[in-house]
Amino acid sequence: MSTSMTPRSSVPQQTRPDQAVRGNGHGVVAAPPGVPQSPLEASSRRSRWVVALLLAAALLWTLVPLIWMLLSSFKNRADVTSATPQVLFAPTLDNYRNLFTGSNNLGPYIWHSVLAAGISALLAVCLGALAGYGLARTQMRGKKHLAFWIISTRMAPIAAVVVPLFLIFRGIGLIDSIPGLVLAYLTFNLPFAIWLMSAFFAEVPASLEESALVAGCTRWQAFRTVILPLTKSGLVTTFVLCLVFAWNDYAFAVVFSGPNSQTLPIAASQLVTQTGIDWGQLTAIGTIVVVPMMLAGLAVRRWLVTGLTLGAVTGE
Repeated sequence: MSTSMTPRSSVPQQTRPDQAVRGNGHGVVAAPPGVPQSPLEASSRRSRWVVALLLAAALLWTLVPLIWMLLSSFKNRADVTSATPQVLFAPTLDNYRNLFTGSNNLGPYIWHSVLAAGISALLAVCLGALAGYGLARTQMRGKKHLAFWIISTRMAPIAAVVVPLFLIFRGIGLIDSIPGLVLAYLTFNLPFAIWLMSAFFAEVPASLEESALVAGCTRWQAFRTVILPLTKSGLVTTFVLCLVFAWNDYAFAVVFSGPNSQTLPIAASQLVTQTGIDWGQLTAIGTIVVVPMMLAGLAVRRWLVTGLTLGAVTGE
């Protein structure tokens, strides 16, 4: 007697309406066409749409001003000041050329910004790493209050520290000098560096350091050869963020700098005069200020994300 068997895969699967949507342990499975959506799936779909709309709005809010500034820096004066936005125009480099020729020599401003922001960020990382390590490893009463006091100095308004710093700097001759700007930037970069680096050091198990001490390393050798390499992402994140803060600073620069130390934000402000605003050169300076920091952020974006989310993960 011959027996014919129907392949199991060829049997049509019928799904009851109450089984149309079910959890598979990894989320909600979409219902087949024609089957009414369950409340859970409808809610999940609405949430995805809301998140997508919010992300699109944030993207437009961020990118549209940057794109407008970049395009305007390549327009001539008539296109920039036109009442009707000019999308199609003949690009020109006159705005950038005028920034580096004649009396508008932007070179010294760029050099001052590189020196002041770079040295300030480097010092903040070095000092912040040492202080953050001590804060993370030291066991003492009031440690959390001390950590909060350190980061609270970063939150203080600039107006509260400008006058005392100006009197001190004038007394020791640091007005209109790069060292003066470096010290001024350290007042807000160093607390942030200490707070951020202490969170990274707290993530490193103390047993690794103890093993290095048992192996014969001194505490400084254990810190330099074991702990610092494990917190490389924190060092990079802290340096980039401190560099961005100092690079974009205007409030301290307008008070403490002078003809020998003026930075890029000061150069941009000088294009706003009582006789008018040179929008072409102003947007060109804005592009020069923004592009290097964007490139630096993109180059270390992986470590930036790790560093910026560390505090949320650890609850700091």
